[in-house]
Amino acid sequence: MDARDIIRRPIITEASMAQTENKRYVFEVDVRATKPQIKQAIESIFDVRISRLNTANVRGKKKRQGRYVGYTRKMKKATVTLSQDSKDIQIFNEG
Repeated sequence: MDARDIIRRPIITEASMAQTENKRYVFEVDVRATKPQIKQAIESIFDVRISRLNTANVRGKKKRQGRYVGYTRKMKKATVTLSQDSKDIQIFNEG
């Protein structure tokens, strides 16, 4: 897999944005990606050094449309902690 295929998008919530002060960022990644693949992809795309990487598999939520029941898609979240000497990741273009 290519590095751009592994990292899907940053997860931007109030809780995740509060962690950016401590150099912690949350990304949605491919479900099949492993921790070494995720670490290598983030380091190559953003040119940073990672000190810690946690992953979590998130189940799909149960949804109904009338009498039909289904599930939303499952996803994998990666919480990345950068090393102290690493630069910050710019999620938004500051201009």
